[in-house]
Amino acid sequence: MAEDAEPQADTELSPFVVISRQDWAELGASTEQPLTAEEIKQIQGLGDVLDMQEVVDVYLPLSRLLNLYVAETQSLHATTSKFLGERAKRVPFIIGVAGSVAVGKSTVARLLKELLRRWEGTPKVALVTTDGFLYPNAELERREIMARKGFPESYDRKALLKFVSDIKSGKDHVEAPVYSHLAYDILPGDTVTIDKPDVVIIEGLNVLQAPEKDQPLALSDFFDFKIYVDADTDDIKAWYLDRFKKLRAGAFTNPKSYFHRYAEMEQEDALAMAEGFWNNINLPNLTENIEPTLSRATLVLQKGSKHAVKKVLLRKS
Repeated sequence: MAEDAEPQADTELSPFVVISRQDWAELGASTEQPLTAEEIKQIQGLGDVLDMQEVVDVYLPLSRLLNLYVAETQSLHATTSKFLGERAKRVPFIIGVAGSVAVGKSTVARLLKELLRRWEGTPKVALVTTDGFLYPNAELERREIMARKGFPESYDRKALLKFVSDIKSGKDHVEAPVYSHLAYDILPGDTVTIDKPDVVIIEGLNVLQAPEKDQPLALSDFFDFKIYVDADTDDIKAWYLDRFKKLRAGAFTNPKSYFHRYAEMEQEDALAMAEGFWNNINLPNLTENIEPTLSRATLVLQKGSKHAVKKVLLRKS
């Protein structure tokens, strides 16, 4: 979100209550911090910034709020089942985490998984990224949309919708495809199985999007809580380019990496390519498809230039 759009959150027409970082942190003051510094370091994504204070101030209160939502949702489900004369069947609580590339949503999702599984009542937490539902590269090439990988049309949205629907219906052993960032492609035949979790976190660029024209349901219709990770566009671009530099010096040096060629380029040429990726792919996807879904969120984490959350927007009840 651009800085000039931020004041809209404070108007009477906004669906959100704006909470300062200090006030938000006080909401979790009595909550014990269960993670060690080493565990936090392992959760942190490449280029992201996460420390003990950030966990205590921002994510502990959020995990407590989510724990309360889970309990209330389960209670409501049991009440509805009783009213209908049905046997109450425990169904997973589903959390969606959305936001731009490089904004840190993967770190948020991993951190919430570790915090939530330490709360009583939610010991089994699964995390699924929507990358596994991208069409294979061969199919993207066939459709002539390889350059739009990450845009809504590059995903098998029907398969993703069925996957989440099966989870929400309480189905056992739901499988999802596996994506390799090394190969930059789906791994044929590889799947991950989601088996009777208490909570499922679905993380991806476009998980809060409105339904397609020919589809009566949106993916987010199955979510119990929706999180959008927000930051100024210029900051996200800087984080993206910084991450590219680190990947070029690290993962891209692997000869098996799809992006190995960028590790062998002159740095100036490689960074020019990264700038082009941002301007021609990631920025348009952010402004056209991702950023407009912010208003569908239950909660928005607004980050400052150093990745630290500066305020929280919580949907009015």
